[in-house]
Amino acid sequence: MVTKRNASAVRRGRPALTRGTGLICVVAAAGALLTGCGNDDGDTAKSDSSTAGRAASPSSSDGGNLTDDQRERKELVPKAKVGYDKALDAAVATVDKSKPVSIELKGTPDKPVWKAEVATADGASHDVDVDAVTGKAGQARADNDQDQDDKRELADWLKKATVTPQQAAQTATDKKKGTVTSVELDDSDKGDMVLWSVDVVTTDDWNKTTYDIDATNRKIVREHVDRD
Repeated sequence: MVTKRNASAVRRGRPALTRGTGLICVVAAAGALLTGCGNDDGDTAKSDSSTAGRAASPSSSDGGNLTDDQRERKELVPKAKVGYDKALDAAVATVDKSKPVSIELKGTPDKPVWKAEVATADGASHDVDVDAVTGKAGQARADNDQDQDDKRELADWLKKATVTPQQAAQTATDKKKGTVTSVELDDSDKGDMVLWSVDVVTTDDWNKTTYDIDATNRKIVREHVDRD
């Protein structure tokens, strides 16, 4: 497919060449030269056609059509040698009697990291970084910004969420094959439902699809494809 930029360049080039050739023909004013000019027109058209053909067949491996977000996913996701599930297990193991709340692949291609949140039954939250290459968890850090209302809300979500993050992720990947890059416990906009929000990245186009899954029955209540 010729891009608008390439097609525009080809269109602008051809009239300019035609006008230039026409001026040569007028100045020469000889039959033989006019015949030669006609041949030049044909050669020019062939040359432009060849240029357009090259523009229409860009290399599929250059990544030129990827957005910034897609390119970032392409660079980061393959570097994570440890999946979200193993990383989440490692994070939970750092805090006694805790449950998973969220996990997301972050960092850089040189240092990919799973950013995890776990919480105890009373809603006390802890952040844990897990190396996405080795699977080693760092030290848990208590969330000191939580107030009592935050803790009560999170404790309520954990109590209601009978579906595990692994089950929610399986529901999402059954719908679309890909790599899970984020799982997060949340509630609906109306506050009437506890959800697992799961991001799945497809490696054929590097798009991200988010599934909101009811944390009580595994039903998908929302699906959104992020093509940015």
